[in-house]
Amino acid sequence: MNSAFPAAVRELTMTRPDDWHLHVRDGEALRTVVPHTAAQFGRAIIMPNLRPPVTTAAQAVAYRQRIRAGVPAGMKFEPLMTLYLTDNLAADEIKRARDAGVVAVKLYPAGATTHSDAGVTDLRKTYKALEAMQREGLLLLLHGEVTAPEIDLFDREAVFIETQLIPLRRDFPELKIVFEHITTREAAQYVRDADRFLGATITAHHLLYNRNALFAGGLRPHYYCLPVLKREVHRIALVDAATSGNCRFFLGTDSAPHPARLKENASGCAGCYTAHAAIELYAEAFDAVGAINQLEVFASFNGADFYGLPRNQERITLKKESWRSPGSFVFGEAELKPLRAGEILAWKLETVASP
Repeated sequence: MNSAFPAAVRELTMTRPDDWHLHVRDGEALRTVVPHTAAQFGRAIIMPNLRPPVTTAAQAVAYRQRIRAGVPAGMKFEPLMTLYLTDNLAADEIKRARDAGVVAVKLYPAGATTHSDAGVTDLRKTYKALEAMQREGLLLLLHGEVTAPEIDLFDREAVFIETQLIPLRRDFPELKIVFEHITTREAAQYVRDADRFLGATITAHHLLYNRNALFAGGLRPHYYCLPVLKREVHRIALVDAATSGNCRFFLGTDSAPHPARLKENASGCAGCYTAHAAIELYAEAFDAVGAINQLEVFASFNGADFYGLPRNQERITLKKESWRSPGSFVFGEAELKPLRAGEILAWKLETVASP
C-alpha cells in the first residue's frame, strides 16, 4: 500500500474533518454529546429520528437551534439538518426544507433500528417526495437493510442492494444517495463501481471490529449496533474501501448515545457511542494498515465534495500518544458508556487551529 508517511509516523496535521452521520438526541442528552463532536468536527449531518421524528422544515430549524445552543463557547461547529422520510412526507415540504437549509432526507425502513417505527413501509409510497428531492437537490440518506423477518440478519444489507437500491437508482438516476454505515463486501464493491450519484459512509467501529467483538469474554452490548458487525472478510473490505482514496467513501460515525441501563439490558438498544474519540478511532484503523496518509481524504475531503460543500479551512493535529478513554459520561439523569470505555487509545487529538 502506498504511503507518503513513514510507518512510524507519530503526528499528523490535516484539514478539520466532518461527520456525515451523527445522532445527538435532544434535551440534557444533547448537551452532553454535542461538545464531543464539536471539539473535533467542523460539521455533522444530524439524524432526524427523535420522538416524534423531524418531518418538517420548521421542526428541523428548531432542532438546529437547540443543537447550536449546545455548542460550547469558542467552538466552531455547524449542524447540517435532515428530515425523516415517511410514507406520507409531502412533496411541497421538500422545497420548504431546502429553503430552510436542510440538506438531506433520511430513509429508515420501518423497524430497522432505533426510533424507526415511523419509517418507510413501501418505497413506492415515497416516490413523489423522491421526485421533489431529485428536483430540489436534497440528498437521500439510506439505512440500507431489509427488515423482512425471513431474511437472515447478516444478509439484510446485500438483499437491500438487490431488491431496493438497484431499482431505486434506476428510477431516480440523478438523485444523490448516501448508502450509510455500509458493513459488507457487497456494499463496498457496489458503491465502488457506481456512478457519481452514489456515496457511502463507514463507521470507525465497522473498520476496527468484526462480529467476534460482540462475544469476546461474554456478551458485549456496547459493541451492538445496527447494521450489526459482520465477518472479518467484510471488515477487511471496508478498510480497503476507506483507505483506497476513492471519492465515494467518507467518514460517518453513526455515533449513537443510549443510557447505559438501556444498553446493558435484556433487550439492549442498538448503537455504539464513539463521538468522544471519533477521529482517534479512525486514525487507529488507518494506522493499523499503514494508510494514515489516506485519512484526510476520507475524513475531510470526500464527504464535503459529495455534498457539494466547501472543505473546512481549519486544521487539526493528531499525535500517536496513549491515553485512557473515560469510563462514562453524565447523560441527563442517566449514564453514557462509550465504546472502549476506560481503555487505552493509541491516537490523541491535540489541537484544532484556524487557517
